Amino acid sequence: MKQQNDSPAVWQGNELVRSYLQNIRAGIPYGVDQIAMALRVASSLRSDVSSVLDLGCGDGIVGFSARQIWPGARLTLVDFSMPMLDAARVRFAGEQGVAFIDVDFGAPHWIEHIADRAPFDLVVSAYAIHHQEDDRKRTLYHEISELLAPGGVFINIEHVQSATPALEAVWNRLLVETLIAQHPERNPAQVEREFAVRPDRFANRLAPLETQLDWLRDAGLLDVDCYFKILELAVFGGRKPNDEDAQPAPST
Repeated sequence: MKQQNDSPAVWQGNELVRSYLQNIRAGIPYGVDQIAMALRVASSLRSDVSSVLDLGCGDGIVGFSARQIWPGARLTLVDFSMPMLDAARVRFAGEQGVAFIDVDFGAPHWIEHIADRAPFDLVVSAYAIHHQEDDRKRTLYHEISELLAPGGVFINIEHVQSATPALEAVWNRLLVETLIAQHPERNPAQVEREFAVRPDRFANRLAPLETQLDWLRDAGLLDVDCYFKILELAVFGGRKPNDEDAQPAPST
């Protein structure tokens, strides 16, 4: 039997988006470090970035961080949550070269909405793809690979499945404690109760990290690895081959 709010569409509501942005995101363990590592790897694998796609952009924090490294890059922000896109518009108010695309990347033919802005030197995503069923995740990784320019990089900051129930419990405890520390003005017991019944919980479709790394390799990406991990949070991705990768190694 399906639980109430078991669909990603729960993120289209103003109340959940406001609660996440105000009360939860800042309490994500090592959230700043995840973005920093994601962009460190991206800039190491691809120094020249002129076009960025932020997939499931939320309020645009990752795309905004990428623009601090590549200020002239054209930025495409994709989300199906209008409250999230509205928050992104506030973040980028007055900036040039930023497009806001209201489309569900879980739906067929979503690429048609951004095809005129491809290919991309960098595709980033944060805490978005895990809302898709596994078959859709795998297909999406192939679609992302097709959207990348030769040598382009995909980095996913993602919520992944714990290896065991015991480790899932460790993760849940860490997140609760971090949220409590983030909001000292609130009753800790109330924070824990709200975490247990949070409306987005049943919209998660978590997949093992190792499985997703294999999917990226199947999509033709190179340099595939997990670059940073803290329990159920992982930064992973890969690079699309370029002409140099296709050349044979010099003889000795």
